[in-house]
Amino acid sequence: MNNTQERWQAAERLALALTEGGLQRMSARALAVFLFTGQETVTMGEIADQLDVSAGSVSGAVKSLLSVGLIERLPAPGSRREHYRMRDDAWATLFSAQNTLTQTMLHAAESGAKTLDADDPAHQRLIQMRDFYQFMLREIPTLLYRWQQQQSTRFE
Repeated sequence: MNNTQERWQAAERLALALTEGGLQRMSARALAVFLFTGQETVTMGEIADQLDVSAGSVSGAVKSLLSVGLIERLPAPGSRREHYRMRDDAWATLFSAQNTLTQTMLHAAESGAKTLDADDPAHQRLIQMRDFYQFMLREIPTLLYRWQQQQSTRFE
């Protein structure tokens, strides 16, 4: 087996792990292309070719990865195709984007708890849920700051 085959087998194994972790299959496979490519940018057509799938099936995956901030669209002067790449801060961006979900969960827990008596076991579970998400929202900025500090010293 040559190096290229090993590389893309590793990419497919990663995609499978991401799928088992809850990511949609095509989004996981497209993300694996972004992670394993040796190119600076890729087009949807190149992703489709690499995965041996239709360009249409890649479109939704790319939109999904764009929406959570893992990839970004780049200008490509002279090209009629749109080019994409992994964001340099992809993982921190993803973590930050999830704050919206965290806020939603916190508010849902608060709303639900308000409808219940304080001695109701469901009330206690919802208060614990709310407290967890409040804790996460307080800690995320510190974690991201520490991550950025670690990354900046890594390249000095």
